[in-house]
Amino acid sequence: MSINSETDIAADLQIGPTENGMVRIYVAGNGVELPMDFDPDEADEIAEELRVAAQAARGLGGAPKGRKG
Repeated sequence: MSINSETDIAADLQIGPTENGMVRIYVAGNGVELPMDFDPDEADEIAEELRVAAQAARGLGGAPKGRKG
């Protein structure tokens, strides 16, 4: 499966700080629980990658669903 493959799998996503000073991305669905902890600098890098990907997606697909562009 690649990043462009569509799927019907659903999952919940939670993001927040841990009591140990890490940032946790927690994915749960279909009997799987996946906690991923990152130090704050890594979390900043991930956030930047998300921003860049969102900008690229806007350029490829037009206005996001639910918004008038």
